[in-house]
Amino acid sequence: MKSYSSVLIKLLVILSLSVLCVSQDFDFYYFVQQWPGSYCDSQNSCCYPSTGKPAADFGIHGLWPNNKDDSYPSNCDPNSPFNKNEISDLISSLQKNWPTLACPSNDGTNFWSHEWEKHGTCSESVLDQHAYFAAALQLKQQVNLLLALRSAGIHPDGSRYSLTDIKTAIKGKVGYTPWIECNSDKSGNSQLYQVYLCVDTSGSNLIECPVFPKGQCDSEIEFPTF
Repeated sequence: MKSYSSVLIKLLVILSLSVLCVSQDFDFYYFVQQWPGSYCDSQNSCCYPSTGKPAADFGIHGLWPNNKDDSYPSNCDPNSPFNKNEISDLISSLQKNWPTLACPSNDGTNFWSHEWEKHGTCSESVLDQHAYFAAALQLKQQVNLLLALRSAGIHPDGSRYSLTDIKTAIKGKVGYTPWIECNSDKSGNSQLYQVYLCVDTSGSNLIECPVFPKGQCDSEIEFPTF
């Protein structure tokens, strides 16, 4: 009888885990990079990390599981909290490529913890915590947005540029169509804020986006200095 009960309990646990995995299913990732000048040049302003001012380059915002109907899973596993020890070998690279600009100044741990717990836990069946952050860093190496824009004569000098030209420049270098998110500076001008590209469920390969987020920019937008 004990043996039968033990087997039944194990089957119930496996079934529960299977249901959990299904509930955390997704179709692709958004890989999102943000321009620090636009984050700082807004009503909320910014604070530099405790490690110092980041480089004048796009920084990672996140790697976000998403669905083709534009819904997305979030906070999928409260039993998998962020553990800095699991990514100790990645910290220096994260500080460089995934810096925090939130106030008050901090070392980035809060930012990475939020991204893992809200987004990363929804892809645990594919990427564990270390693999999740490593995948984002690898994508950053693959996608050099600033180089793509500068190669097309688009510079972070406070000038206004055509939204179409920005998209064309990125697609020309990266090979895939980006989605551009804008925010407003303190004077209310529309500016280049974030660039979305899509990645398959392995977290490794760029793909054409099945769907783009909602929202739009002006036809000409500012590319602020940093």
